Amino acid sequence: MRKLAEKTRVVQRWRELEGKLADLAELIDLSTDDATVQVDLENEVDEMATYLDGLDLELAFSSEYDSRNAILAIHAGAGGTESQDWAEMLMRMYLRWAERRGYQAEVLDTSPGDEAGIKSTIISISGDYAAGYLKSEHGVHRLVRLSPFDADHARHTSFALIEVMPEAEADVDLHIAPEEIKVETFRSSGPGGQHMQKTSSAVRITHLPTNIVVSCQSERSQHINKDIAMKIMTARLLEMELEKKEEERAKLKGERIEAGWGNQIRSYILHPYKMVKDHRTGYETGNPDAVLDGDLEGLITAYLRSAMGRAE
Repeated sequence: MRKLAEKTRVVQRWRELEGKLADLAELIDLSTDDATVQVDLENEVDEMATYLDGLDLELAFSSEYDSRNAILAIHAGAGGTESQDWAEMLMRMYLRWAERRGYQAEVLDTSPGDEAGIKSTIISISGDYAAGYLKSEHGVHRLVRLSPFDADHARHTSFALIEVMPEAEADVDLHIAPEEIKVETFRSSGPGGQHMQKTSSAVRITHLPTNIVVSCQSERSQHINKDIAMKIMTARLLEMELEKKEEERAKLKGERIEAGWGNQIRSYILHPYKMVKDHRTGYETGNPDAVLDGDLEGLITAYLRSAMGRAE
């Protein structure tokens, strides 16, 4: 049903394009002697160019999983409170980006920071091509600013790792046998009231063949926490399979695969000047406040065009 809906959306887009071109042809026929119609024609041509540009950008979605919903994980780097605050700033940025695009975003699990911010969080982002757009965000993000937590107000550099995984479909993309997982329950250690802390509602799942461990304690229901943990687990296993295929492909082509915590992909500089720069594409903007408020379109578009071998 998901694949059918996906194919239906593609057909509807081409039908819509067909209709727009027919309307445009009529306007061209009427525009020779009517100045008002000529203005309408110019507006229609501009709209058509924008529409075609969006379709052209989707050529970067080469993977069969790019059309999926996305599981996004944020991990604070070394640096204590500074990095944990940065991780929370990134969480807000992606939630705002999802809201701007009309996507549904749900925080599946969060580990709060020691004094401020978060140590890590996992977010589900649902919408057309969410995984395709967000694959541009996978990597290390660097923040340079005057620290609000430093009495001397000194300049600090913080790091956070973003992981992006397409949402997996259990028993379709991969099959996890019951004997391959170990499920443990424990009491929640985070906020949430006495009920969460008195009952063993938190769930930890270990995938024995790979030793991947996923835990969830955000909900009061053990059953819901288990479902969320399995959702994250299947996404991680699918991502592992995709990484193996990519490594094999890269070896054949002689390409280098960067480690997860390798060089940062993007820098957000708030002092001594203001700039956000993507180190893979060279794209820069002097308005980091807008970026941190979810305006990522320029950065994402530059990455996708770069992936297609085209300059912005």
